Amino acid sequence: MRLLNATTRTLQSFLANEIPRYAILSHTWRGEMDEVTLPELGTPSAQQKHGYLKINGACDRAIRDGFEYIWIDTCCVDKSNNVELSETINSMFEWY
Repeated sequence: MRLLNATTRTLQSFLANEIPRYAILSHTWRGEMDEVTLPELGTPSAQQKHGYLKINGACDRAIRDGFEYIWIDTCCVDKSNNVELSETINSMFEWY
């Protein structure tokens, strides 16, 4: 499982038995808002997208609420990998 470190805004991978407590950003996108995807995270172009504001806000909130990590579907899941995407969809109930 990939989680976003709320302080450093970098992704970290965890094995099933090592997953720390984490917050979840559950959200919807409206209109032309650009979401930040996994390959873009950490690039200068990601920070130019409107969706990055939502990521920053969610990370700040997670920190205020005592969480070091956050899971955000748009940037923690490799949607180009069908196996990973399928495993994520099947695991979401457990993660929530």
